[in-house]
Amino acid sequence: MDFGHVWTAMVTPFDSVGNVDFDKTKKLIDYLIDHGTETLVIAGTTGESPTLSEEEKVALFQFAVKYVNKRASVVAGTGTNNTASSIQLTKKAQLAGVDGVMLVTPYYNKPSQRGLYEHFSTIAAATNLPVMLYNVPGRTSVHLGADTIIELAKIKNITAVKEASGDLEQMASIIENTADDFFVYSGDDSLTLPALSIGADGVVSVVSHVAGREMQKMIQAFIAGNVESAAQIHRSLLPVMRAMFHAPNPTCVKYALQVIGIDVGGIRLPLVPLTKDEQKFVFSTIQESNL
Repeated sequence: MDFGHVWTAMVTPFDSVGNVDFDKTKKLIDYLIDHGTETLVIAGTTGESPTLSEEEKVALFQFAVKYVNKRASVVAGTGTNNTASSIQLTKKAQLAGVDGVMLVTPYYNKPSQRGLYEHFSTIAAATNLPVMLYNVPGRTSVHLGADTIIELAKIKNITAVKEASGDLEQMASIIENTADDFFVYSGDDSLTLPALSIGADGVVSVVSHVAGREMQKMIQAFIAGNVESAAQIHRSLLPVMRAMFHAPNPTCVKYALQVIGIDVGGIRLPLVPLTKDEQKFVFSTIQESNL
């Protein structure tokens, strides 16, 4: 699943009454592709997947594939904590023509490592699409261990992992003990450069909504051997990275997009809009960063 270095976990645009807004989605897709995004992740956590119905997710997959029209790769967030439901959604995503799927660790029911292996391997067996595993224990309360990822990487179409555990030792172990065609991506914007330094391939990013070109520039500088330049860009982006997670994701990034002129609407309950103080913090950070 070598779909480039900068993936964007895309927000889902809503209209004034909270329905998916496909006109706004067009503008957002164009903007992201124009600002360094090589792969769009549709209906992931940043896309408010917990509040999207299956029908909305499938409609988004179909729309994105058609509208992107090969200008970038489209990866569908089809993971849930129900293996059978994940298989059903993955098959619908494949019919929609997506380039791959991303499967989050099952949340709430807290399976064992053996249960996690069976969950992911069973879904992978039901599709021929490339599969990205997504380890984000801070959100799911389930940690997908390095040994389990290494075993899953032996399955032909499990080709990548989004590592959002914040554990660089785990990332290094995965990189060291998997084949060269298994790709490791940082799931934390602020760890992108450290992850690259130990052999990771890129980032599945939230910050790329507002600093996509800068993220791309940082990664390309590192690849070219301009480590000092990459580090300088990384440091300059840290305030923005912090600001985008000042409140529960994606409330800050949706507000930030409005600040820079990309209207993606509000968020759905149980998320709530930023307070005036939170808006002020995000707004001033964007201003000071010249984005």
